Amino acid sequence: MTRFRKFCVSVAALAAMTSAARADITIGFVTSLSGPGSSIGIPYGRGIAAAFAYRSEVAGQKIKLIQLDDASDPSAATRNARKLAEEEKVDLLIGTATAPSTIAIAAVATELKVPFIAVSPIQPTADPANQWAIAIPQPAPLLVKVVADRMKRDGVKKVGYIGFSDAWGDLVYNGAKAAEGRGDIEVVANERYARTDTSVTGQVLKLVAAKPDGILDGGSATQGALPLLALAERGYKGPTYGTTALVNPDFVRVGAKAAEGIQVSTGPVIVADQLPEGHFAKKLSADFKESFLKANGVASTDGFSGYSFDAWLVMLNAAPTALKTAQPGTAEFRTALRDALLATKEVPGVHAVYNFKPGASHGVDERSLVIVQLKNGVWTYKP
Repeated sequence: MTRFRKFCVSVAALAAMTSAARADITIGFVTSLSGPGSSIGIPYGRGIAAAFAYRSEVAGQKIKLIQLDDASDPSAATRNARKLAEEEKVDLLIGTATAPSTIAIAAVATELKVPFIAVSPIQPTADPANQWAIAIPQPAPLLVKVVADRMKRDGVKKVGYIGFSDAWGDLVYNGAKAAEGRGDIEVVANERYARTDTSVTGQVLKLVAAKPDGILDGGSATQGALPLLALAERGYKGPTYGTTALVNPDFVRVGAKAAEGIQVSTGPVIVADQLPEGHFAKKLSADFKESFLKANGVASTDGFSGYSFDAWLVMLNAAPTALKTAQPGTAEFRTALRDALLATKEVPGVHAVYNFKPGASHGVDERSLVIVQLKNGVWTYKP
């Protein structure tokens, strides 16, 4: 080989190495921009936009973000996940707005061996030998435990439950039953309704007949206001409680006076400006809200968008470790990223401080939750 040909080969090899080194990390994000879950899904989408505006590269690698709408349909979520994994060759999946659709994506992620960060509070498979999913939100048992502690402090013993007739409704109910098992509360009624229902009069009549000391609302967003409206129509004056799934502008708007006074467990980002100095979420929440305004042109007023932002922070923490052993766009990088995600240690976010390990799908503790109360349409910190 001549000296000139050797030079050309060397230049070509160097160019190939440079191209490989500059390969984008590709993130596939699925949310519900339409359908009954859109009142949650749109905030999730705005949260990921804020995250991308906050930081769009890591360790010298650019990040490419692809977003798809699942229309609140688990079948569409499955198709989206497959498209992102098989056609777009994403390195990581993040999503989605509803528990059934999130469960569907988790199944695809496990099958195709793509790491997945859930932003809905599901319980992904946590088999250490084949674990590809972790969940960012506070799990329902923890959400309800903190609420049950507040109920106990308020003197509420008998609790009537009303929630969705789906996976999310089951998660909240199971959390209430776990609190019952600890002797914190007694669940005296279990009523359900579909996300598409327009009336819960029959369920509320049964709730009131059970004579509870308080009501636990296991709904979310706009549809979470339906039981409170029906309770107000029946003259119910007792305390009401819920979870972070209700911290949504549409819930406040639709619930109006009927929602006043409800206490919920939620992430500290909701009341960041009311938190004491030195709280782990205070500075990050300010950064998040600045990026949110920059990306969306409106201020952040919900808790859901913060989960997308925290998923991004966890990814940013794990990516440098994965990049040391493999290149984006490869099966090796997906595995390395999965392993790095499962080794997350004390990573602060706007909702929680995250710690993950193999065999554990959730990575938060009670630091991730505060109690807030709706007063005059504003969520107020209630330590």
